[in-house]
Amino acid sequence: MSGTVLYDSECALCNSQVRFISRRDRRESFRFVALQSEEGRSMLRAAGLPAEELDTVVYVKDDSHLVRSSAVLGIVRDLGGAWQLLQGFRIIPVSIRDFFYRLIARNRHRLTRHGRR
Repeated sequence: MSGTVLYDSECALCNSQVRFISRRDRRESFRFVALQSEEGRSMLRAAGLPAEELDTVVYVKDDSHLVRSSAVLGIVRDLGGAWQLLQGFRIIPVSIRDFFYRLIARNRHRLTRHGRR
């Protein structure tokens, strides 16, 4: 198994990302856990994050916890294939990657609402 993806199950953008990963997960190696679930809150605490941290994707694999942009890069790495090309973004410092991650995360509900019109 690749790992567990913790995601905001009340977010349309987050749910679309889960569907995106699921459709491309040919080995069926990803597991998905809603941040709002008891298991999700427990896993957040294990990652050193507050249980209310619903705007952060967490990727748990081999007892390590990747968060925000690092989680996204870990997920695409484990998807394999051409998605691994996105690993080139690792050269960008985490603080810059996470700045853009947080910008999208903060506006994720608004982004999906506008996209439906």
